[in-house]
Amino acid sequence: MSLVSAQDNKFRYGFQASPTWSWLQSEDKKLEGTDPNWGLKLGVTGEYFFSPTFAFIGGLGFGFNQGGTIISNYDKAVHWGDSDLSSNSLDTLSRGAQLHYRLNYVEIPFGFKARFGTNEDSRIKFWLEAPVFTLGFLTKALGDIRGTNNQNSEDEVIRDDVKGLSLAWGLGGGIEYEIATHTTVYTGLSFQRQFTDATGDSSVLDQNAWKKKDSKTYAGILSLRLGLFF
Repeated sequence: MSLVSAQDNKFRYGFQASPTWSWLQSEDKKLEGTDPNWGLKLGVTGEYFFSPTFAFIGGLGFGFNQGGTIISNYDKAVHWGDSDLSSNSLDTLSRGAQLHYRLNYVEIPFGFKARFGTNEDSRIKFWLEAPVFTLGFLTKALGDIRGTNNQNSEDEVIRDDVKGLSLAWGLGGGIEYEIATHTTVYTGLSFQRQFTDATGDSSVLDQNAWKKKDSKTYAGILSLRLGLFF
């Protein structure tokens, strides 16, 4: 008996452990997004089916090692000016500096889901989530500086140069299999795109004058969804 077909039980909860591939992209053409991060999402999820096919979804989770690398193509720039860096020499970076962000979030996703199969009693079902909105609260932000001759550094605390609140939209789809009554395993792919700015402002040397750059930087995340519902 499938969970949705049992009209007296429209709610189910579960857990997920999903490897992620994330990257950063800036609106500033001189800030180039490059190497992505491999990370992980862990969390609990819940679904309430208001019809045999459609459900509200929500949950609480953690995103680890999100972010990516940005290459600065400015001759001189101050990118992490609000953070207390380990050395004064790291304040002003030269052209080619690689800014590697490693960010952790507490996440609250919510949205809609469609679930369907070949027939009501089929153990195999397909699912589609869209749209899914994710509210994120920054818990940890570390940065590495690479690609310079004498300014390389690791594990800089850059929380003051990363926005503490993020909002993202996403979608996903996949397949699930009922292995026992009220126990279902599932897998699939999900895409998430941040539409709030992830990083703080930079000061750059442009035409022999220092200027404040309010450039927007956004994160994208691709997840391999692996989970279990009860």
